Formats: sequence, C-alpha cells, structure tokens
Amino acid sequence: MGKRDQARADAAFARGDVGVDGAATEETKDVAEVEKGQAREQLLRGRAYLGRELLTWLLWRSETGDALVEHEGAGVNVLFMGRIILRGVAGDVTEMSAKGTLAPYSLQVKEALDKGLLVAQARIRFTHGEKEYEATLDSEFLDVRAAKLPALMSEEEDDQLNERLYLTEQLSAMVDALVNAFLKVRVGKTWSKQVVPAMKEWMKGDEQGADALSKASRARGKEARAARH
Repeated sequence: MGKRDQARADAAFARGDVGVDGAATEETKDVAEVEKGQAREQLLRGRAYLGRELLTWLLWRSETGDALVEHEGAGVNVLFMGRIILRGVAGDVTEMSAKGTLAPYSLQVKEALDKGLLVAQARIRFTHGEKEYEATLDSEFLDVRAAKLPALMSEEEDDQLNERLYLTEQLSAMVDALVNAFLKVRVGKTWSKQVVPAMKEWMKGDEQGADALSKASRARGKEARAARH
C-alpha cells in the first residue's frame, strides 16, 4: 500500500467509516450529516491555517517598527514580545516555542519558520497613539487571551467599568483592522509573487528580504497618504 492509500485508510478509520480490519462499519451515516461534518472540518482547518499565516505575516511586518494600520486617525504599531509558539503539519519538528523579550525576532525562530512552521500563538503589544495594549493571540479562532489594557483614567467605579468596555472594544477593533489588512494582501495578486518570496528571504536573514519589507512599508505609507488627500 502506497503512502497516499495508507493516508486515505487512516483518515477513513479516524472518521469511523471503516473498522480496524479495514472493512466498512455497519452503521450507515446520514449523507447530509457527513457533508456537514466535512464542511465544518475544512472550515476549521482553513481558519487555523489562515490564522497562522496572519500571525506570521504580522511578525514579518512588525519588525520595521512602522504602524501597520490606522484606527480612528492614529497608527497601530505591533510588537511581538515574550513567548511565541510555532506549529507545522509535517517534518521532524511540528511544534516549537521560544520565550524571551525579543525571542519572536530571533534567528532560531526565523529558521524554524523557513523550515515550514508558522506562528500559532504569540504575545503582542499594540500601541495606538499614547495607549498600549497587550494580548495573546491564538491562530485557531484568533482568540484574544490574557489582555492587558491601558491604565484607567476614570475614578468612579461605574465610569471605570465603561472605560474598560471601551478599551476592550478598541483592542478588538484594532485586531479586526489588522485581520482586514492581511486579507486584502492575502487575496491580492502580489501575495505569491512578491510577499511570500520577501518573507522567505527575511526568514533566511537575507538583506534582500529586509529591503523588500522596507520598500513595501514605504509604498503602503505613500498609498495611505494619497488616499487621505
């Protein structure tokens, strides 16, 4: 049995379509339920992989220190900090974690990305104007975990509650803005021809990738300024 046939057999067993002997199970599944399950599985897998691409793209973009998007008239800067978790679907190493102030930008992390791993979870600082937010983003459903909000300015308890809600909404809106910016790039014509090659060069530590990132950042800045005028 070839590798593909074995993979299909393993998948059929995992779904419960066949038993340990390879024969079909006696229970007949509803066709609609089977199709619904397959669609849900594909959707979840797609989201998880897309989320990893998003976080990897953000890591690459954030190294310039430039604002990545604008929110309510002010730029949003992103800095990866603390612990970062990488995951892949194949190879000798399918998961790796690194911890440290600048660990996400380390050579070891870039080498792991170059070998096929993607960012699955990371601690990120978002700077918006004079306010700083921190949150852990998970690629599975882009969950925001363990968020740290800016210091509250209100003194009354009710006002503090409203301010926390407002700041939480601001953090969520900034994450949404970053997601939308990524999706525009991801579905665009430049993704496979320009963005991915530049990211690969960056992963290898080559100056060419850094130059491409810098040029792309300047070009986006010009486009943003032109759009405002």
